[in-house]
Amino acid sequence: MSRWTGSWLSGPRSVLEPGEESNDGKQQRWRGERHGFPEKGPGSIASIGRRTFAILVDFLLSAGVAAVFTQPELPRNWSLLAWFVITVVAVAFFGFTPGHALFGLRVARIDGKTFVHLPRALLRTVLIFPLIPALVWDSDGRCLHDKAAGTVVIKVR
Repeated sequence: MSRWTGSWLSGPRSVLEPGEESNDGKQQRWRGERHGFPEKGPGSIASIGRRTFAILVDFLLSAGVAAVFTQPELPRNWSLLAWFVITVVAVAFFGFTPGHALFGLRVARIDGKTFVHLPRALLRTVLIFPLIPALVWDSDGRCLHDKAAGTVVIKVR
């Protein structure tokens, strides 16, 4: 993320890239260190690439589900409704969507509690809809919709 974007979106502290020192003397060496996430392996912050492939799988699955109900017509906007429902339900109750499961990812709460629950999953999904929050992230790899919902996407394998 560029410095000017981070300074007004997330505050000056979140603009720091891993390895840069802040005014309080603390240095973050990897994404998620300041929140207690490991550098590598299970529990570490997921890369943007894995997250992108996971959401593409979810989009394709949603289009397929909607197509089953709209045959012989194309699903059109019904696929968006299917994506919304699948994402909210899956994240709220299981912590991952089918795409997340395929790529070994899980949505976790930043405060360490086990379940994301419906209000956070709903907020997160509503904010993904316009795509802008999903395209802007901080040095921890957390997108704006994750920051608003108090969540983070981590690796499970």
